[in-house]
Amino acid sequence: MDLQKINKISKNVVIFLAVFLVVNYLFNSCQGEKNEENFYAGTVSFATTEAEFSRTSTVKLEIKNNTSHAITIPNECPSEPFTVYKYEKTEWTEISVSPELNCSSKKDIILNPGDETIIAYDNWNNAIFGDMGRFKIEFETEVEGKKETLTTPEFLVVKEGLFSQLWNGIFYRPIYNGLIFLTKILPGHSLGFAIILLTIIIRTILIAPAHKAMKEQRKMQELQPRLAKIKEDFKGDQQKIAAETMALWKEAKVSPFGSCLPILLQFPFLIAVFWVIRSGLNPDQAHLLYTAYENFNIKDIDVNFLGILDLTKMNLYVLPLIVGGLQFAQMKLALAKKGKKVATHNKEEKKEKNEMEMASSMMVYFMPVMIAVFTASVPAGVGLYWGTSTIYGIVQQIFVNKDKASVSKNDPSVKVKVIS
Repeated sequence: MDLQKINKISKNVVIFLAVFLVVNYLFNSCQGEKNEENFYAGTVSFATTEAEFSRTSTVKLEIKNNTSHAITIPNECPSEPFTVYKYEKTEWTEISVSPELNCSSKKDIILNPGDETIIAYDNWNNAIFGDMGRFKIEFETEVEGKKETLTTPEFLVVKEGLFSQLWNGIFYRPIYNGLIFLTKILPGHSLGFAIILLTIIIRTILIAPAHKAMKEQRKMQELQPRLAKIKEDFKGDQQKIAAETMALWKEAKVSPFGSCLPILLQFPFLIAVFWVIRSGLNPDQAHLLYTAYENFNIKDIDVNFLGILDLTKMNLYVLPLIVGGLQFAQMKLALAKKGKKVATHNKEEKKEKNEMEMASSMMVYFMPVMIAVFTASVPAGVGLYWGTSTIYGIVQQIFVNKDKASVSKNDPSVKVKVIS
């Protein structure tokens, strides 16, 4: 296994981390400026986390008890946590909603002296803050034995940016409605089987570019003997080696970046599925449903897969191990050697080859571990999606590996055109 394979695996790892982190950064950075006004003023700090929110972001409050006594934040479920006012027609108007929520697990929040907490309006956000405008939030409580009304600084709800509009229109909303449609037609409204079907549909849509990328990866493997011959013939002349390598890739019509395509194509879908499972089953998100599904009750969805796995919660052990094992199997198939090995007699070349094989072997194990850790850190439904996608990829890789077509005869003695 040579440097080209190591580069491919490394690029996949980098792409996986970079895309996931960048998209999460974009989602978190489009929330407006931090609202610092009056945060530490008074005996209790009570303010929104931002001075400006977009309509697609969740309004959050940060509360810190700077007093010497405990403060109780009562459970008002299904009503919103605090009193919300919107500035309309030159006056502040109270806005209140009471959606259908399961409040059995909701409890009062006790803030002891020095404690702080963040409370999100995730179950009421669109119903209350779906329209742009000026808002403020009030909280009546007892501070040092006296009743006080705490009021946040005014904050704005503004129109979401172009990126959010494109993301919702192209990825999030179609996938959200697709998942709801599949859940609606399946017996028992099973979310798990809906995720499996959705994954198969997405992978089938992407089958052509993914198949092409897998074939290119196999071709790159078949070119390894010829690449080794180039390195041997022009040892010490890196410029000539680079030129000959580029000429060989051009002749074989392959690209070293081709194997990155399947991961790049899957990431927008993976992240969209993540957000759908994380917040899409919230009744407050029902406004995103297409007209055909707007009467479907999201509460009817069965989030327990096979009766043992809650797809809305993280699974720390079983699912990560399964997904990591599947990822390992796919990588072993993708990097399966084909053809004869090139004998290496030079001690330095042998040492370099051994070091590269050791590094690549470590990467083969590192990638599945990284995927397993990722699976353990997200809702189990996302892990089910990734696991199903990996099984699809394994089957597809098996067919690619059986393909007898080759760009070379795997013979290192094949003559390579020398660029002068």
